[in-house]
Amino acid sequence: MTHMTRVRATALPFCALSAATLFIGLAAPAASAHTSHPSHSSHTDHTPTPRIPFTQARITATATPGTYKITWKAPGVRHVTIKAGARTVAHGGSTGELTVTGLAAGVDRQWFDLVPDHGRGLHLADRLVKLDGAVNFRDAGGYRTTDGHWVKMGKVYRSDALDKLTAADLAKLKRLGIGTDYDLRTTSERAAAPDKVPAGTSYVVANVLGDDSPVFQLPTSEAGAAEMMVQGEKAMVSSDSAEAAYRTVMAGIVDGGGDLFHCTAGKDRTGWANAALLTALGVPRATVMADYLASNDYRAEANAATLAAMPPEQAKVYKPMLDVRAEYLNSGFDEIKKTFGSFNAYEAKALHLDAQDIARLKRDLLV
Repeated sequence: MTHMTRVRATALPFCALSAATLFIGLAAPAASAHTSHPSHSSHTDHTPTPRIPFTQARITATATPGTYKITWKAPGVRHVTIKAGARTVAHGGSTGELTVTGLAAGVDRQWFDLVPDHGRGLHLADRLVKLDGAVNFRDAGGYRTTDGHWVKMGKVYRSDALDKLTAADLAKLKRLGIGTDYDLRTTSERAAAPDKVPAGTSYVVANVLGDDSPVFQLPTSEAGAAEMMVQGEKAMVSSDSAEAAYRTVMAGIVDGGGDLFHCTAGKDRTGWANAALLTALGVPRATVMADYLASNDYRAEANAATLAAMPPEQAKVYKPMLDVRAEYLNSGFDEIKKTFGSFNAYEAKALHLDAQDIARLKRDLLV
């Protein structure tokens, strides 16, 4: 039986190493939002599309199987109905935070419909897709844009390495409909840990760092390690190999088809790919940053295990290379301003996306 927990509406806060090794997790162990579907008529009319009243919404699976935390804000709405499939599992007001328990455990993804008393609803799931062989496989969507649209979920995914996926993982990804896997790693990374992908999934190499990167001295201080990450982030914006790689990924997403991009840790090369995609879709910088920094949470256990195996002084130097930090992502956007002048110019000059491509991206990925 499904149990419902209702909460009264309240305001919620809401050695030497090559450059090619900078963004691979450094041997760390592996560890959207659609709108609710209204009825469709058989003819086309010019009735304005109802707006989505939600300004915030999120689904989070808890440690207890079949239990989910749901939060939302929908100013001007009096009543929100929460559905899991065809069943109503909870109700709330314009702002809510509640826990739904007793749902089926072991499903690939538990989807919820947040249905307001007026306007369009949202179709959401937990952003993290739980796999046995990856810890940072998640949906790229589920975010609101500055103009009130939402990035669809279930369309584009981001991940860490895929070499440890189990048969059950591959079956799950097959059911998710992953059409193309973009591997952002170097040749040596791919050779050491080849991807496992579902049958029928296309595999595309998009090597961000290239294979002829210069060699840097291993940092001897925390500050030195952080600075190396900053410089690496800049290279992901303006180096020839990075421009070519991200151009390949973005062109594929424009063409559509259940896309996935990943590197080794799923945090730096992958983090920039998703930051660029979300920014192109109109997601505000603060939200883009939150998505980027979420790798610290998803990789926390794996990173902690890596650091625990090191002498304390070495771990202090190593930690900045396992982290994602705001200064890293900001340095990428600073590099765009310095090299291209604006993000729009970066889209055009580096990613080769024209106005028609951006319009298609938004048409396919936003509601």
